[in-house]
Amino acid sequence: MDLEKKLVLKSTYEEVERLEGLLTTLQTHIGFNDELYARLMLTVSEAATNGIVHGNKLDKSKSLTIIATFDGAILSFTIQDEGEGFTPSEVPNPLAEENLLKPSGRGIFLMKEYADEVLYADGGNTLILKFEVPS
Repeated sequence: MDLEKKLVLKSTYEEVERLEGLLTTLQTHIGFNDELYARLMLTVSEAATNGIVHGNKLDKSKSLTIIATFDGAILSFTIQDEGEGFTPSEVPNPLAEENLLKPSGRGIFLMKEYADEVLYADGGNTLILKFEVPS
């Protein structure tokens, strides 16, 4: 079963709440379990928040586009912002002692922990999250 859904968010914190509708629709169509739903909610909302805050800098004239695709085995999310991009390898390690008490900086780490694959493209403006869907 191939499936594609698209969601465009304005660059505000409130818009991230619209992800729940997308994920619920995907769960209904694909039939994945609540454990995967929770992983998706954490990971995709973190990615969307990063794109809105760090990529688009909360600029309401910019948008964040999320495209979810399912090929029968892998559920992928392509998240694209309109910011300046970044180099993922230059993000400080949140587990380094000097970063442990910082209030932010764990988003990329969390995404890598919960997604089965994390890829970047377009100079850091595009993030691809992949999840294996148990049959």
